[in-house]
Amino acid sequence: MIAPAAEARVGRVLEALARGLAYAGGLILVAIAIVTVLSIIGRALIFAGLGPIKGDFEMVEMGCAIAVFFFLPWCQLKRGHVTVDIVVDRMPRRAHAGFGLIGDLCVLIAASVIAWRLYLGFGEKFPYGSDALRESLSMGYKPFFAETTYELELPIWIPYGLALVGALIFVLVSAYSVWRSLNWTLAGQEGRP
Repeated sequence: MIAPAAEARVGRVLEALARGLAYAGGLILVAIAIVTVLSIIGRALIFAGLGPIKGDFEMVEMGCAIAVFFFLPWCQLKRGHVTVDIVVDRMPRRAHAGFGLIGDLCVLIAASVIAWRLYLGFGEKFPYGSDALRESLSMGYKPFFAETTYELELPIWIPYGLALVGALIFVLVSAYSVWRSLNWTLAGQEGRP
């Protein structure tokens, strides 16, 4: 096994980080559910002088995107992604662990590509920083104006940045999952995530 004590320590830190991020994602979903309910009630009571919440769809759209990226690290850490185990379940334990390692490697590659592309999107939306700084960070050219949402005029770079935080932690957790799976494969069987 490769540094099992270090793996356990890193796992505890990443688990706490991923759990906190998942809780934050859950709170975001609760908040947008409340906004949706209040907006629907407001629409139903237009005759009484109420109305929908301005920009409710924008808040729901941004909140859902951020929440998804906040949930991904926890899902990967606990091996919650969808798998098809019809054939693998009938194989020996070491083969099962090996296929888990291959799956974790694939998730790490996908998470890295997602984070990279999200970073590039963030760079296109983020209106701050000198040209030299932006070039050194591979952020591309500064946009001519700060793009905002239509109704609430919220800066688009903010949800991009929050989603990027979740995506980067997803990459870290995915790299840790590969390490953990490699140790499980070397041990001959999968452990408990």
